[in-house]
Amino acid sequence: MNTPAFKTERLLLRAFTEQDLEALFRILQDEDVNRFLPWYPVKTREETRRFYEERYAAADSRTHGYAYAICLKADNEPIGYIHVDGEEPHDLGYGLRKEFWHQGIVTEACRAVIAQLKRDGLPYITATHDRNNPRSGGVMRNVGMKYQYSYKEQWQPKNIPVLFRLYQLNLDGEESRVYKKYWDTSAVHFVEPDL
Repeated sequence: MNTPAFKTERLLLRAFTEQDLEALFRILQDEDVNRFLPWYPVKTREETRRFYEERYAAADSRTHGYAYAICLKADNEPIGYIHVDGEEPHDLGYGLRKEFWHQGIVTEACRAVIAQLKRDGLPYITATHDRNNPRSGGVMRNVGMKYQYSYKEQWQPKNIPVLFRLYQLNLDGEESRVYKKYWDTSAVHFVEPDL
């Protein structure tokens, strides 16, 4: 099953195509946009092409999960992305060009994708954010995710210690489920007040 395309009030969510490489480069090369993401900003269009081929060229929900370009309806050009891993922990992630920050775009995109995941029978999703990036946690709360715990990880490939906050949304009504792998594998883990 390929990732279905759909529209929201302001957005078109669809698969990335090879024609989107220039737009993807603008997203991935920005240091501010990629500061709290697990990869370094790309420096060349060739790096962008490799990123596209590894993450988007063959993506479908059975193997790579769901992967969407976030586009404004007006021009259908990607300004960001949203993905959900097909395998546990069904991690939700997103990025958006900074000139579109603080407009509720990622929240709108996430709500639409979560509705699709629920229709497709995914039992739950998780999401994590660097404690130093509380706005990302705000998106998670805005879409109904609940804070579960915090944990420390030596983040790769950047090789820096990061204190993450894990959020979870159970889509199948199993409210007591908590994804515990990060808790179990991190020597530093705790529950703190939600921000």
